[in-house]
Amino acid sequence: MYQPYPSGAQIPEHSDQPPTPPSVVRAVQVMYAGAAASLIGIVIDMTTLSSTKSEIIRRNPSLTATQVANAEHVAIGLFIVSGVLGAALWVWIAQMCKVGRNWARIAGTVLFAIDTLSVFLGAATVPGGGATRIYSILIWLIGLAAVILLWQRASSNYFRGAPRY
Repeated sequence: MYQPYPSGAQIPEHSDQPPTPPSVVRAVQVMYAGAAASLIGIVIDMTTLSSTKSEIIRRNPSLTATQVANAEHVAIGLFIVSGVLGAALWVWIAQMCKVGRNWARIAGTVLFAIDTLSVFLGAATVPGGGATRIYSILIWLIGLAAVILLWQRASSNYFRGAPRY
């Protein structure tokens, strides 16, 4: 015989996960902003195509018009792929940090270190306009904010208490 669940009774919530500290919540919000900034970065890259083309010609004056056009098309593809991939990584790392996966915090920090090298060592060698370089520094600053928030004491305690998978 079917008996309805008693009214007014609450199903107990069992959670091994400690509450998410404000520093992790803010880090996740910052990472979502980083994802949006990566997508906006595609538009900024597209607005600097003329300077990208000029840089291709300056570095390789012997290229034919077809070769320059092909190089420009490759650059467009790289702009789009890197922007979408960057946004996807921001969202994925944010989601995994939100649920307390310490490996995601470490992976995000490693990606930030790689971006640091890219921004500061590669700025002089990558073709593109000043807007692209300035925008890459803005995205780097977003990453810096996220890393700082992820490594605060309350965040570290949260990641230590989370189940490891």
